Amino acid sequence: MRCLQTIALSLLIGLSVAAQPAGDTVPPPANNLSIDLQFMGRGESRYGGMPAEASSDAEEEITEVGKSNFLLSRTRLAINFKRDWLEARVTPQHSGVWGQEGKGSFNLYESWVKLAARNGLFAQVGRVALNYDDERIIGSDNWAMASLSHDVIRTGYEGHGHKVHAILAYNQNAAVMTAAFSQYTNGSQPYKTMHTLWYHYDFPKLPLGASALFMNIGMQADPDVGTGTLFQQLAGAYVKFTPKRWLAEVSYYHQFGHNEYNIKIDAWMVSTKVSFRPANYGITVGYDHLSGDKNFAVPPKGGLGYMRHEVIRGFSTVYGAHHKFYGAMDFFYVSTYMGGFTPGLQNNYIDLSYSPLKGLDLSASCHYLATATKLEDLDRTLGYEFELQGSYAISRDVKVSLGASLMKGSNTMEQLKRSSNNNSLRWGWVSLLVNPRILSIKW
Repeated sequence: MRCLQTIALSLLIGLSVAAQPAGDTVPPPANNLSIDLQFMGRGESRYGGMPAEASSDAEEEITEVGKSNFLLSRTRLAINFKRDWLEARVTPQHSGVWGQEGKGSFNLYESWVKLAARNGLFAQVGRVALNYDDERIIGSDNWAMASLSHDVIRTGYEGHGHKVHAILAYNQNAAVMTAAFSQYTNGSQPYKTMHTLWYHYDFPKLPLGASALFMNIGMQADPDVGTGTLFQQLAGAYVKFTPKRWLAEVSYYHQFGHNEYNIKIDAWMVSTKVSFRPANYGITVGYDHLSGDKNFAVPPKGGLGYMRHEVIRGFSTVYGAHHKFYGAMDFFYVSTYMGGFTPGLQNNYIDLSYSPLKGLDLSASCHYLATATKLEDLDRTLGYEFELQGSYAISRDVKVSLGASLMKGSNTMEQLKRSSNNNSLRWGWVSLLVNPRILSIKW
């Protein structure tokens, strides 16, 4: 990916020149410092659907996980600084389950500096929460308490309707000569290298925007395969059209290359969504299709089901905000199928929304879920998921939300997820978000 590296270095050189003040014509820069506090707490009650995994050499039945109640919380303190063409942010974060051994996890969610020139060039380096388009492929996944951020160098240009970003990442486990990165041990990122190029254009005088995305992801080879880095690629496009009270979104992505087991990849996905909101109510209909592995075999209970595939055809949503898509209960692309392969997914859904009062938003959704590929001796239908959600902004800084979901799973769902109670899965949650700006000064 020398091309991306050359682009990034060229932008950095151009930025260093363009960002400099021109003599005495520029007034002294003003310093802006702000501190934002965020507390998010969520209580959840789940029943069924998540089986406990047996050991790799076990033949016994896999144990069911029944009802579970727990409380989650996250606290962030975002420190922001800006002065003319210089910007920086540091966000320490604590997240965990109430009563968790070790008192949860404390980490640095964001830590970056950014230089931005007046001609639209910019450069950013550090730990960054990346969000692109609808966050299907790259997103911070804010629903998850720890969320997702990346250690990257990001350079680009924004201006006159054009946006182009080049992202470079290179990860190691430790700063010692004998260490080799491995996503299987204590690596903080799920890849060794990542090169991304994103371009977006907003059409003048039209409520239309379009994006193109290319990713080259380097994964450390599985120890059973060998050493070195194996590369997989993703390329696709996203289009958003917003005429008056309508919203239409279309996206397509294709994956190719090789995974960490040196198996060839040939997978794809397509998504369409149309929304209409004439007043304080609206309706959304959509369809997602994510390709799946051919000849997907469902092993008998207690079996592992591993089989050699010549080509991986199951699409991976890589680093997206998974909770936003494919049903709120997160049974797909968060928890895996038996054997590590996937039969893909078809997601047909309809969503009704209503805002009877200022700050109050209500919605009801229904998903019909099915596999993308034909299964041996099983129907494609996975089941139906019904969702109710509501949120109310008590004030500018305080918001409460709640939701309830019910999934009526099929026999196919039970076999794939290894759970005998997948025909009646229930989940309820209530959340509190407090997000005030506690300090803002200029000098």
